[in-house]
Amino acid sequence: MTPVTTLFTQRSPDLPAGDRPPPTPVDRPGGSAVVGIMTGMGRTAVRPVTAWWAAAGGGRGSARGGPVGGAVLGLFAVLAAVASFAELVAAEGSLPRLAAERAQQTAGGGLLGVQLLFLLGLFGAATALPLLYLRPAAAGPAVTAAVLGTLGAFHTATAVGIATLLLAQYRLGRTGRTPLALGLALPFPVLALAAGADAGTDLRVRLWLLAALAPVAAAAGLHRRSREQRTAHERTRALALGAVAENAARAERARIARELHDVVAHHVSMIAVRAETARLATPDLPAQGAERLLEIGDAARDALAEMRRLLGVLREDDRAEPARAPQPGLADLGGLLAQARRAAGGGTVRLVVRGTPAPLDPGTELAAYRIVQEALTNARRHAPGAAVEVELHHTATALELRVRDHGPGPGGGPSGGHGLTGMRERAAAVGGTLRTGPGPGGGYAVTAHLPRGRAR
Repeated sequence: MTPVTTLFTQRSPDLPAGDRPPPTPVDRPGGSAVVGIMTGMGRTAVRPVTAWWAAAGGGRGSARGGPVGGAVLGLFAVLAAVASFAELVAAEGSLPRLAAERAQQTAGGGLLGVQLLFLLGLFGAATALPLLYLRPAAAGPAVTAAVLGTLGAFHTATAVGIATLLLAQYRLGRTGRTPLALGLALPFPVLALAAGADAGTDLRVRLWLLAALAPVAAAAGLHRRSREQRTAHERTRALALGAVAENAARAERARIARELHDVVAHHVSMIAVRAETARLATPDLPAQGAERLLEIGDAARDALAEMRRLLGVLREDDRAEPARAPQPGLADLGGLLAQARRAAGGGTVRLVVRGTPAPLDPGTELAAYRIVQEALTNARRHAPGAAVEVELHHTATALELRVRDHGPGPGGGPSGGHGLTGMRERAAAVGGTLRTGPGPGGGYAVTAHLPRGRAR
């Protein structure tokens, strides 16, 4: 007789010596293992189990998820209990046969009803309720005890019990309780090694199945925990690096703003002041010279206004939208063209509008204004005194913009500036395109296609 067979040997309760059957291995459901659990073991273990239950987080009064979640989990537990009981009875043949055998092995069969209730309560609820209603530290031992009780009493383990045990092992691994998971899995390989041939093939198969899969389930939970921790660490690291980069960019913007304010703005202000002073301090200055000095002062003041707007953008706090000065748009093109005429010494700068003007997205209007501004500056630099034509063609979906001068055309080499690149970037920022090159019949043309966007 193997140790496992000895462990599962039953003895009838207090019958006369002549009527007492000899000890026989348990190969049918029931027996004194159930009686022992229900009587002596139960009485001696009530207080320790109650203390462990409370310390592990049990007995909280309700399942997770509120009343609805508790009802759903309770229904699942009932179904699991019924499935476990049905599997145990089916493994033995039929319920009447089970009752007849228990009637022969017990005093008049009076224990049959208690055994059935015990089967339904312990091997059903004990394999489902702990996992659903308890924390992993409490559910793991409870489910393991239920499965071991099933093995000890009936030489089998239900499919519900095996699945619940593996899930409990997975939860223990996922919550970092690896030593507890390994300790709870240890009895199964020990019993599998101790089981002999007379223990039954089905029992040995289920023992080895539990011995092999329980550590695997715990390892899977531990792997999931490690992966989640690694993902959380990488997410935290990415957020930290993003914050560092944002702080560095904010510091760089503040430095550029200080440089613009302390150096560039100072020199531009001096240009405006000296141009005005030279005009007023030279009474016999020719009218044309005085006009040029006036234009220099106006241009310097306009540059200061643009620089102040740029400084506001550089110094803004990304966490709050600052109050900004109004951005220029198509309505300001008249003043821009008048300034270009003065800078050209009275040269021809003409505005042509085609189609029906309609409100545009502010970003589109700003891009159009800056493109015209840069194109006029380039025309004045490369074709001084030449006539310039600014054409705006409004369509249903876009604004077609063209700035063309009637000068000799582009020079032989690149200028080394960033004007054309800046215009292309502004057009691309609003979903548009920009082309530059010789115009039809001579000169140079800048053509932009800007989608209308959404007007505000």
